[in-house]
Amino acid sequence: MSAAGKRNLVVALCGGIGGAKLALGLSRVVPGDDLVLVGNTGDDFEHLGLMISPDLDTIMYTLAGLNDPQRGWGRRNETWTFMDALAALGGETWFALGDGDLATHVERTRRRAAGEALSAITADFCRRLGVAARLVPMTDDKVRTRLRTEEGWLDFQDYFVRRHCAPPVREIAYDGAASARAHPDLLAALRDPRLRAVVICPSNPLLSIEPILAVAGLREAIAHAAAPVVAVSPIIGGRAVKGPTAKMMSELGLEVSAVAVARRYQDLLDGYVLDRVDASEAEKLGIPVTPAHTLMTTLADRETLARCVLASADALAKVSA
Repeated sequence: MSAAGKRNLVVALCGGIGGAKLALGLSRVVPGDDLVLVGNTGDDFEHLGLMISPDLDTIMYTLAGLNDPQRGWGRRNETWTFMDALAALGGETWFALGDGDLATHVERTRRRAAGEALSAITADFCRRLGVAARLVPMTDDKVRTRLRTEEGWLDFQDYFVRRHCAPPVREIAYDGAASARAHPDLLAALRDPRLRAVVICPSNPLLSIEPILAVAGLREAIAHAAAPVVAVSPIIGGRAVKGPTAKMMSELGLEVSAVAVARRYQDLLDGYVLDRVDASEAEKLGIPVTPAHTLMTTLADRETLARCVLASADALAKVSA
């Protein structure tokens, strides 16, 4: 195959910290804009008059080398003059906005008010911060993740940040997803003959991945993609690496396991990567499974897992050829 005809394009669905870690690994093995990262926008919300896109920003900061590895969100070496001044005035301080991070939200809000699409703003921010991969929101339309809890319906950030994931969850809704339009660049990438793999990153399946899959027509587009679809489990040995994944799955009556996560994507998957400690569960799935070291504590871990996922996709492509 000529260089022009090589399958180099990779589409990765991701949200939050776990997704951003693998996205960084993929960015080190997939050149430039051959990597299309699809960010969850179900977490987006308006706060203090600002339009905030937490998952997009986490991915962008991570790939730009600006993320705070200790907190897992926001920018490194952040200062908090704004929050201190806000508190002194009696303002809402439950959602922390660092001074550098604040600039992102202010500029995004200004440009959205001027009529620019979220995708165009995100692409420009990434260019200015030196991110070579293409980061696209799942849609430019409004989709909001909401949770029915024992305290009633809560917007995502109210549940996740203000209430610290405390109220038991009984139901999850992705408001607006059924009428939202998937980003055109994403749909084009899924049809591209150069597509090498579709990767579902080890993000929370209920809060990060399923909002993406709920966008009208997107699940079907992924199912008919021109390359293998491979997911990575966010569950290791029956526990989530970070965040409320295990707690929420249990509250919703779901088994907390790598197998249970795979079954939520089963209509899409050609292959699955799970941690070696869960290798004995592989035979339950009925699809090719690759055991690997999936706990990404170092940059080398991220890159190694990215190579493993792509090797799995390449092997699946050879089998189906």
